[in-house]
Amino acid sequence: MKPATIASTLLLSCCAAAAAVFPSDHDLRIPTSYESAILGRRILALTPLGTISTVFPKDKPSHDDVAAEERRPAGLDGMPYGLMEYISDCEDDNLGNPTILAITIGTTFRNVAAGSNVSLAVQWTPPHPPAKRIESTQTQNKRRSWLSYLLPGLGTNEKHHDATPLPYSAANLPRFSLLGHLEPIEGGDDRQGEVGSRLARCYVATHPDAKYWLPGNHVHEAHFVRLVVEQVYWVGGFGDRAFIGWIPVEEWQNVTREEWQKARLPGEKKGWKEWSVWEDL
Repeated sequence: MKPATIASTLLLSCCAAAAAVFPSDHDLRIPTSYESAILGRRILALTPLGTISTVFPKDKPSHDDVAAEERRPAGLDGMPYGLMEYISDCEDDNLGNPTILAITIGTTFRNVAAGSNVSLAVQWTPPHPPAKRIESTQTQNKRRSWLSYLLPGLGTNEKHHDATPLPYSAANLPRFSLLGHLEPIEGGDDRQGEVGSRLARCYVATHPDAKYWLPGNHVHEAHFVRLVVEQVYWVGGFGDRAFIGWIPVEEWQNVTREEWQKARLPGEKKGWKEWSVWEDL
């Protein structure tokens, strides 16, 4: 078979496979940025974990002690650094600024103290798997890689480690990034005061183990801080049925508690279908 014929055959096979996996629907209405903000605020209220990213400061004499204590390699200045952190939505002002318990010894918060801004990445994880998956009829009985559509029979004799696939399509689920800076919450460290006691109750309700390192503990210096949201980037899922792009921060802040409490996310209810649009949830 000629190379051109082989290439054409592979291309047609690829297109056929894509058509089988991704059905066409021209009548879908993509949510507005404000509707997406409502879903994002619900995710923030229901999701206890996120990835906070900061940037290492430039190497300066004032940072030598910190670098030596951490055994930090040289040349990290300007490099991004991200790790999982506990988050919560505990403030009464309803502006959508996440509440964070900052442990000052942590690298994330040392970078912030040295002047770094922050971003917080949060993704929605459904509590229930979908009743109907996104897959073609060919994959209902046996999961196949995309390459197997192009070259049938490839890998049938190969032995691989059995990997349990995710029970949902993560790429089809909403996630977002909040960009801004951290600032102390006034009165947040006074656990006898109204603000501090309320923050502690709310935070421990989401993270019971955090009671051991609340402000004033005898292990590490800790402070309640808020991530002041300045920009919001949203990926609601696949672009044919979800909004993808920047959400104006005013829309993020203007979402009411009543609005996000009424909203529903994929997988909050049993029996959902992965191809469902947000209006069907």
